[in-house]
Amino acid sequence: MMIRAVIVDDEEKGRLTLKNVIEKNCPNIQILDLCDSVLAATESIEKHNPDLVFLDIEMPFQNGFSLFEKFKNPTFDVIFITAYDHYAIKAIKYSAMDYLLKPVDADELKAAVAKIKQKKTSLQLPDFELLLSNLKLKGNSAKIAVPTFEGLQMINSTDIIKCTANESYTEIVLTSGKKIMVSRILKEYEDLLSDFNFFRVHNSCLINLAHVAKYIKGDGGYVVMIDGESVEVSRRKKNELLNKLALIQI
Repeated sequence: MMIRAVIVDDEEKGRLTLKNVIEKNCPNIQILDLCDSVLAATESIEKHNPDLVFLDIEMPFQNGFSLFEKFKNPTFDVIFITAYDHYAIKAIKYSAMDYLLKPVDADELKAAVAKIKQKKTSLQLPDFELLLSNLKLKGNSAKIAVPTFEGLQMINSTDIIKCTANESYTEIVLTSGKKIMVSRILKEYEDLLSDFNFFRVHNSCLINLAHVAKYIKGDGGYVVMIDGESVEVSRRKKNELLNKLALIQI
């Protein structure tokens, strides 16, 4: 299946370099246009109706995210291109979308395109409103898009009790008692949720500190979560956990 694509980057070198990498590694992608701004991209998308947009984030006047003020319900997929915007990357991850770091690696490009092709046959388009709202996140909560076999499930971080590693999967336990198995490693959720009151108490478990019912002393000790389940705390994580829980170690 041929994927019709538009490249958006304010730097000519960036546009041409990405075009070259795509043509060498992704023969199933047809480049329709190269755009140097959000304005040019808007006109090009309206004209060509592409399947996919490679979108640079950091551009003068309007960054890449402002494109979605023009397209409230886009019919195209997006692969973001960025050099360094860590916070923007988190927002992209919350929304289960794809991004590539500059300079673009050929293998990562092929993997991102493969995921786009898979989504075309199995999942709905990403939630761009969710992406934009996550860019403005404040406080101790976030909403993340969790990929499941049926599609994407939107979950508030405040509804998560803990995330547990299960080989290459992560089990997410919710306050409702529901458990969701996701084909992503625990480290990804640690990166996503560490700013929102989550703490990795040992290698295989990330907990929501807001849902800790009590801490029990021991070598490392353990915490009892609000659902009554106990979670062991690693010895080297003990002091940091106690500090985060605002407890005094005796």
